[in-house]
Order: sequence, then C-alpha cells, then structure tokens
Amino acid sequence: MKKKAPRNKTICLSPKEVNFYAARTIGLKKRAVLDEVLNKTVLQDAFKAIDYLPDSCVDLMIADPPYNLTKNFGKNIFREMETEAYKSWLDRWLQKTVRILKDNASVYICADWKTSIAIPEIAGKYFILQNRISWEREKGRGALNNWKNCLEDIWFFTKSAKYTFNLQAVKIRKAVIAPYRDDKGRPKDWVENGRDKYRLTSPSNIWTDISIPFWSMPENTPHPTQKPEKLIAKLILASSNPGDVVFDPFLGSGTTSVTAKKLGRHFIGIEREKEYAAIAEKRLEMAETDQTIQGFEDGVFRPRNA
Repeated sequence: MKKKAPRNKTICLSPKEVNFYAARTIGLKKRAVLDEVLNKTVLQDAFKAIDYLPDSCVDLMIADPPYNLTKNFGKNIFREMETEAYKSWLDRWLQKTVRILKDNASVYICADWKTSIAIPEIAGKYFILQNRISWEREKGRGALNNWKNCLEDIWFFTKSAKYTFNLQAVKIRKAVIAPYRDDKGRPKDWVENGRDKYRLTSPSNIWTDISIPFWSMPENTPHPTQKPEKLIAKLILASSNPGDVVFDPFLGSGTTSVTAKKLGRHFIGIEREKEYAAIAEKRLEMAETDQTIQGFEDGVFRPRNA
C-alpha cells in the first residue's frame, strides 16, 4: 500500500486486512432467523440475500442503490440503462423488501437528480410517499457546458400511515440573527449561552449542512459514492428508536450500519463487494471505541464546517 500523508485519515485496507475483516461477514443460503443476521454484514448480492432475511424484522430501511450511471464499484461495474430498464431493476429489489419490513416501518431511498424521476413511480407501488429531501452535495469541479451538479434527493416513504418520526431528535441549532428579548430582558424564543445566541428549529426538506467525506475525515473510505454519517444520522434519529433494526441493502463501505451502531440501533447490511464489506467491518470495529459523528454534537446538528 502507498504510504499516506500524515493528515490523510482515509480507511484503506491491505489485501491481508481485507481477508481478515471479510471473514467476519456472513453469507446466506436459506431463510435465517433474526439472531443470525442481527448486527451482521452480509457479503452477498442483495437480490439473493433479501430473500433469506426474516419476515417483518426491519424498522427502518435506508437504501442507496446505484444511480443510473456507469460507475465502477470495486470489481463490479454498474452500467447505465435505458430508463424503463432501470425502473424494472428498481422494482425487482424493492418488491422483495416489502416482506421484511414491519407494518410501521419507514423507507428512505437515495437518488441523484436524474435517477430521482423513477423513485416515486416504482416505490409508490409498495409504500406511501411522505416527502422528498433534497440535500446539497457540495463536492467536485464544475461542468464546462452545464450547471454544476451538487444536488441529491432522498425519498421518504412509509409502509403504512402509522410510523415513527422523532422531531425533537433532529432539530437544528441555528444562530439567531435578530435576538429579540421580552420586557424583562430575557431571550424570546431563543437560547443565550455565553456568547452563543441560537434557537432549535424544525428541519426542512432542504439540507445545506452536509459535508461529503474527504481525505482528512476519519470516516472517509475509497468507496466512490460514500454517504456522510451525519446525513444518515438524521434519517436514523428521525425514523427509528433505540434498539430498532436498521437495514441497508446496498451497504457500500458501511455508513448506515456504523451510524446505526453509534446511535444505539441494531443493523443488517448487505454488500456484494468483498473490499467494501471488509471496510464496513473495520469501521464497525472502530465504532466500539469512537461514537462520534462529525457535525453532530451533544444531540444537536451543527451547521456545515462549524
């Protein structure tokens, strides 16, 4: 392995380490009971592995499927399809998940601007659409002949009209620009803590406070489409409770499982790439001693780069 710069905290594994951590994953050949898959990384193709998961075992599903773009994921390449073919691909794995979700489960599906068009049409066949979150993915160079693409969506569905949503857990700390006081000089609808003046506000469905993992962040990995722990933490805190089961059918380098573990949830993750599954296991090991989530401190989400 090439020696990293001192400040480069990217998690990279040698071939020996990949084999070591991949040995902690499991593969499924028959229908499993919950204890066999709880808090495990399943090293297997999602289209096969989902069929072996127990009925009604998942409280929250967070799915970050390959977008309809040609992209290299380790030893596998996902190739761009015609729109109708991609919709069919989405349908094939989404319909499999209905059986494993509890009746009050929530579902979040990530998409880029182009893929996003297909999500409500296909997922809407099985789930109730609740909202569409758009978040600023501020990374990369601008395009020469188009607008720079820095927007991604997360579609929020539920299996039924009864579901978990913990508003207080995801309120945002915002600086107060006009700190009004009452007639006794006390803060009016805001908090004064030394030099800090802020209020906790309800989050909207537009998020501009997310930093994409980069080389100096301890959560960074070589995965080409890694999601930030802070982003996933918002979904987990809002739509699950401690002890619930969080499921990710396209785990990648482990962000959903790692964040679930840090927040006191159980997890099940499926990943078909051995290297990424091994990195996920390495990160889960690191989470045993480091529960921090960058941008989330003392139960409050901080603004970007704060």
